[in-house]
Formats: sequence, structure tokens, C-alpha cells
Amino acid sequence: MPRAARRSPRTSVWLEDKPRRGARGGGGQPSGLDRDRITEATVRLLDAEGLAKFSMRRLAAELNVTAMSVYWYVDTKDDLLELALDAAFGELDLPDADAAEDTGTGGGEGWRDELRALARAYRGLLVRHPWLSPLIGTYVNIGPNSLRFSRQVQRIVRRTGLPAHGLVAAISAVFQFVYGFGTIEGHFIARSAAFGMSPDDYFRHAMSSVTGSAEAADIVQDSAELMAARGGDTVEEMWERDFDFALDLLVAGIEAMVDRAGPAPS
Repeated sequence: MPRAARRSPRTSVWLEDKPRRGARGGGGQPSGLDRDRITEATVRLLDAEGLAKFSMRRLAAELNVTAMSVYWYVDTKDDLLELALDAAFGELDLPDADAAEDTGTGGGEGWRDELRALARAYRGLLVRHPWLSPLIGTYVNIGPNSLRFSRQVQRIVRRTGLPAHGLVAAISAVFQFVYGFGTIEGHFIARSAAFGMSPDDYFRHAMSSVTGSAEAADIVQDSAELMAARGGDTVEEMWERDFDFALDLLVAGIEAMVDRAGPAPS
């Protein structure tokens, strides 16, 4: 039996070996569209309806054009999703590359606050756009806004004093934690809304349902004790306490590893 043809791996819309079509200010494009307007509509639809319901046909209806008009600006649905992904990263308020200098003392003491601020901003992005997390794991993320974010992450972590061989691991520890935390938080909020509930109501509903299982009784009791010790009257307060404490743990871990490594060789 002949083997099925192997599909070539897709690279990135940012690596297209052809001129960008439909930039703002260009003339002669059909339907009066441009790629930026289409990208904005894509983000808006993803926020409103989620990734599973998104389609080129649905986007065309939102823009009041034909699907073929959209394909004049992008080749595939993947292209659009990758453009939307980078557009979302453009919401992050990052310093200009040339102005991003260390303002702390003692070899870069300001990195702690900058790392916390960037981690919180990234978490907020994932919560506002629950569709973002699966796309981050799908595409290579080399759009201009994604690259600005990556550069800022590297600048901050380089100033921690960690040895060079540990920098990538430190970035992974902090920002994979934020990715996981923000993904779960954003999806929980979206799931609550899908049931017409607030996060607090949905949490209470879920907990009351679980407590009805005899098999889960022990773990539910242990979890209840842990949550009582944590404190917080609302789901949002619980998340804030967990996130801040976990981030402090990571910062303390970086500090401990810097101390273990000792002073850098002169």
C-alpha cells in the first residue's frame, strides 16, 4: 500500500518569502480591507466566541465581506491566528529597547520588581485572552511584539546575577509557571461565564458537587484545610495570594542560586 504524502511542516507567517499584502495605507485592495483591520476583527471574535468557533467564514461575516476577500490578505487560517497572537502581545506595555537600562543599584537590584511586573502583565494577557495559551504552544512566536517580550524577559533575567548556564532555566521556571497559572485562571473564568455564573458561584458549585463523592472525601477535606489556611474571601483574592506567593518563591529561588554560585569571576 503506498504511503500517504507527508505534509510539509508549517513555519510562520512572519517568514513568508513574499511581500506583505494589505498593509494600512495601501490602495486597490478588495472590499476596502487591510490586514490590520482583519487582525483586529480576529482578536475581537476570539475574545467573544473562543478558538473552537473561529473560522474564516465567521470572520468574513463579521467584516461583512466574502471569505475570498479575506484570503486576499492571508493564505490560511493559521496565518490569521498567528497574526492575532502577536497582536495580543502588543498589548503589553514594554519599555523601548534602547531605554531598557538597569536603574537599580548593587549590580541590578531592580530586576526583582521588573520581573514581578512583567510576570503579572503576562498573566493578565493570558487571562484576558483564554485563546492565547493554545496558540502560544502552536506557533513559533517570532512576530515583532512577541520578540520584544522575549528580549525584555532576557534583559531582566540576565541582570539577576545567575551564571549564564542557568539563565534559560530561570526564564522557564518563571514564565512557564505564569503561563500555566494564567491559562488555568483564564479558562476557569471563561468556563464560569459559559455557565452564566460568576467565578465565585462556579467555584462554590464545583466544590459542592465534588463533596458529594465518597471517593473524594479525604482529598476534599485536605484541600479545604489548605484553602482555609490560605485565606481569601473570593476566587480572585485566592488567585492573587497564590500568584504573589508563588512568584516570591521563584524570586527567592533565583536569589539562592545566585548566592550558591558566588561572585562572578573578574
